[in-house]
Amino acid sequence: MKVLLINGSPKSNGNTSIAIRELDRTFQENGVETEIIHVGNKAIRGCIGCAKCFETGKCVFDDIVNETAPKLEAADGIVVATPVYYASANGTIISFLDRLFYSSHFDMCMKVGASVAVCRRGGASATFDELNKYFTIRSMPIASSQYWNCVHGRTPGEAEQDAEGLQTMRVLARNMTFLMKSIALGKEQYGLPETEEWTPTHFVR
Repeated sequence: MKVLLINGSPKSNGNTSIAIRELDRTFQENGVETEIIHVGNKAIRGCIGCAKCFETGKCVFDDIVNETAPKLEAADGIVVATPVYYASANGTIISFLDRLFYSSHFDMCMKVGASVAVCRRGGASATFDELNKYFTIRSMPIASSQYWNCVHGRTPGEAEQDAEGLQTMRVLARNMTFLMKSIALGKEQYGLPETEEWTPTHFVR
C-alpha cells in the first residue's frame, strides 16, 4: 500500500505539516508507504482549458503536476491537506488539483481519497467539502474519520495543542489503511466495477 500526502500550505513547517506528520506516522505504523509532496510553496498556475492533455497525455504546463501524475497512478490513495483561506482551500492547491485531475487520464476508480482542512476557527467544513469533490468525480471512495477531517491552529505549531484534531488524523489514517486493504482484496476476488462509456449532457438535451 502507498499513499501520497499532499501539503497545500505555503509554509514548510506550519500547522498543515503537523497534521500531515500525524497521518504519516500512523500510516507507517500500519505498514503503509508514504510520500509527502509539498505543493503550497510552488508557483502553480491554473488550468486554461486548452485540452492539450487529451493529445499528449499530460498537462501543457510541465511542472509538479506532471511529476505527481505517475505517482498518483501508482498509489493506492491520496490525502490532500490545506490551510483554510476565506472558507476555501489555498488557491495554489486548487490550481494543482484542477490540472492534476483534468490532465490525468488513467483510471482512478477505487483509489482512496481523503481531505484535511487546517484552520484558525471556521471554514473547515466548507473546505473539506470542496476538496472531496475531486475524488467523487473520479469514482474514488472517500475515507472518513471520527469527525470532519480538520485540525485547528492559528500560529505555527499551535496545532500540536489540538488533541482531538490530531486524534482525528490518526483515526483517518487507520480507517484509510483498512479501506485500501479491503479494496485490494476485493479487486483480487471481484475485479473493478463494470464501467460504461461516458454520456455527457449539457442540461438541454
